[in-house]
Amino acid sequence: MNRSDLQKISKIRLKEARELLHTGNYNGAYYLCGYAIECALKSCIAKKTNKYDFPDKKLANKSFTHELRTLMDIAGLSVQFENEKSTNVNFSAKWLVVKDWNEDSRYEFHDKNKAENMYNAIASRNGILKWIKQHW
Repeated sequence: MNRSDLQKISKIRLKEARELLHTGNYNGAYYLCGYAIECALKSCIAKKTNKYDFPDKKLANKSFTHELRTLMDIAGLSVQFENEKSTNVNFSAKWLVVKDWNEDSRYEFHDKNKAENMYNAIASRNGILKWIKQHW
């Protein structure tokens, strides 16, 4: 899987989440929103890999996680991310919605409000996904 694949998957997961929201499948919508962010962050990590470089084993192993904040750090976006949060209250509020997602969300129940809030936090004009796309 390469950077382009991860970008495509991120877009697909967002589209699937939107479709699930429209059909009242809120649990799946919430879950897939998180994966859209995860894949976007992993594409940022892939961007850091030069074509013929041998991968750093520690970095590669750390990248196999679902923890969004960890992926943000590995992608080298922490400083820019903290700056954006501190200067953009709207962005910071959206991150408060997204930050609690994890892969165990698939075993949890999410109502319409929670799923819509998650989708809007990542997909809106000033959303988390749009910010990540500036770096992928």
